[in-house]
Amino acid sequence: MESNFFSQRRSVLARKMSPKSIPDKDLDKILAAGIRVPDHGALNPWKICVIKGEKLKLIDESIILSEFKKENPNATEVQLETESKRFQRASVILAVLSTPLEHPKIPTWEMTLSSGAVCMNLLSCAQSLGYAAQWLTEWYAYNSKMLDYLGGRANIDKISGFIYLGYKTEEPNERRRPDPEKVINYL
Repeated sequence: MESNFFSQRRSVLARKMSPKSIPDKDLDKILAAGIRVPDHGALNPWKICVIKGEKLKLIDESIILSEFKKENPNATEVQLETESKRFQRASVILAVLSTPLEHPKIPTWEMTLSSGAVCMNLLSCAQSLGYAAQWLTEWYAYNSKMLDYLGGRANIDKISGFIYLGYKTEEPNERRRPDPEKVINYL
């Protein structure tokens, strides 16, 4: 049976999500699918941090807002309000870290690609179950305090993305897609 899921897949913007709780059984399915990725050498060069409940608010206030204030001392009240609730837009956030290892045969680049595949699998599985999902990095994916909080190693690990999960408040609009003739080349 042919499925149109991937040809019609669309992300829902985090600001258009409802943070209503996602059942643990569905979250377990999403996580199980997320880690079924190409991984040369079975190194698992990535980690997933599941963030939900009160931790969403804690991270918003103690990391995102405080770090934003440090970097933006002249921020407006509107900007501060936005930064104070970044994670709370979602029911669950899955933070994916690229955690490369030293290996004599497997390049770091392949390990990095594997962590991106984790992000895409998490996103696709959540969307296939009918949830709103968006893969974001935003400025705090490049913040050392956030990396440290998630258990990442400075100057080694990187945050590949935050997968926001929630419920749709409205159907997402279709966006412009690449012209296949400009991005696909048959040799």
